[in-house]
Amino acid sequence: MKTRKLAIFDIDGTIFRSSLLIEVTEALIQEGIFPVSARKVYATSYANWLNRKDSYGKYIMDVVGAFEKHIKGVSQADFARVAKRVVDFHKSRVYRYTRDLVGDLKKKNYYILAISHSPRELVYQFCKTMGFTKVYGRIYEVDDSGHFTGKTSYEDIINNKANILRRFIEKENLNLSKSFGVGDSESDINFLTFVENPICFNPNSKLYSHAKKHGWKVVVERKDVIYFL
Repeated sequence: MKTRKLAIFDIDGTIFRSSLLIEVTEALIQEGIFPVSARKVYATSYANWLNRKDSYGKYIMDVVGAFEKHIKGVSQADFARVAKRVVDFHKSRVYRYTRDLVGDLKKKNYYILAISHSPRELVYQFCKTMGFTKVYGRIYEVDDSGHFTGKTSYEDIINNKANILRRFIEKENLNLSKSFGVGDSESDINFLTFVENPICFNPNSKLYSHAKKHGWKVVVERKDVIYFL
């Protein structure tokens, strides 16, 4: 069987110009599915990030905490409905550089894999509009009545994107020759080391430092300009 070349993308902050988890958490609050008090979990870290007093990573982790605290007992059907609404509203809110790169690689018959720490249902809805071959996201358990338990599954796999990459190289008969990887934070380093063409897109400081040390390509998209550093 002929092998296919691989391209792997992070999603939040790399293709989507925000965080899917932030947007769905806010939408769940607006719908009354999450209480308004859920915002208190991340309100301080959000303000600190805006005022450059703390990191974006701290803000995101607090949003994750709010989501996981309140998702327990929510019906999967309600979440799917809100997730679709969020994606329908935000599906065009993407970066030009990575959007065009996905399009170019699709034309060349690349196997395009998305890996995100956002909920899988949400990531799948977003990525199917762009034609991704396979999507991985965080899996939240659902009980027999169709409601979330608040627990996650396969956490050890999704937390290490390199683990997913290793499995799929063999399972899907993928070829790392001329492979691409695109990420924006230090959590993406472990899969970027595997690909032939690692791209650090709008990287945070830790990924940027690693990229400089190893000679990786750095791309920044700001307003209507794309910079190659």
